[in-house]
Amino acid sequence: MAASTFRIGGDLTVRRLGFGAMHLPTEPGAAREASVAVARRAVELGINLIDTAHLYGGGANEELLAEALHPYPEGVLITTKVGVARSDDSGEWRLDGRPAVLREQVENALRRLRVERIELLQLHRIDPETPLADQIGTLRDLRTEGKIGRIGLSEVTVGELGEARGIVGIASVQNRYNLLDREHEPVLTACEEAGIAFLPWRPVAWGDSGANAEVAAVAAELGATPTQVALAWLLGRSPVVLPIPGTARTDHLEENLAAERLDLTPAHRDRLDGLSG
Repeated sequence: MAASTFRIGGDLTVRRLGFGAMHLPTEPGAAREASVAVARRAVELGINLIDTAHLYGGGANEELLAEALHPYPEGVLITTKVGVARSDDSGEWRLDGRPAVLREQVENALRRLRVERIELLQLHRIDPETPLADQIGTLRDLRTEGKIGRIGLSEVTVGELGEARGIVGIASVQNRYNLLDREHEPVLTACEEAGIAFLPWRPVAWGDSGANAEVAAVAAELGATPTQVALAWLLGRSPVVLPIPGTARTDHLEENLAAERLDLTPAHRDRLDGLSG
């Protein structure tokens, strides 16, 4: 069986199968109450890597997690992302990695999450209109000031990762990657070689795995669901892979966690390895 934990940045131990909070409704009422219950259940089940972002409701998702989990149990890591902002003119979300914006979003995240330091802060996207050195340099300065513990990136190329690592140590990369979509295989390889955590977003292809005949066949043979097969494949793909499947339902949460106990045989892995696209 694959190792169940990973040390982000070499020193921050988390359970490899985490939780993506993006899908949790934040509006007042029954939906929000259900979201709080799901977040709390995730921690009860031993999940200690929870992913959110400023983009998710303009900070509303961060506030929801604080409401549900603060004061945070020991060892629980809430990682958030900055670098996407609403345009003052159109109100639409756009990439914005200007130093002042990144600083403001980090300060707001600290307040919303009710923490003095964000142990893992990820740049949601690289802003092509702002020099990378300015974006990464700002996060490096915030780390020096003690407001960030470790720095991560999202949706980057191998070249961008290398350039960023020339400025500051990078602890994690969050790129789109799953059993049927391996466009960022070279980035995963680079992360594996450097010991950098790789957090695949959209880890189960949003249901597409279940529509794939080969995945469905493997799932049937193992008495599992296609989602569990997809997550088990990711966990076995590389020790640096930390999937963060998201859901707003407790039953799906428990289904996802059961993927840790699913043992794919070498023959099953060979069949699944041949799938992509």
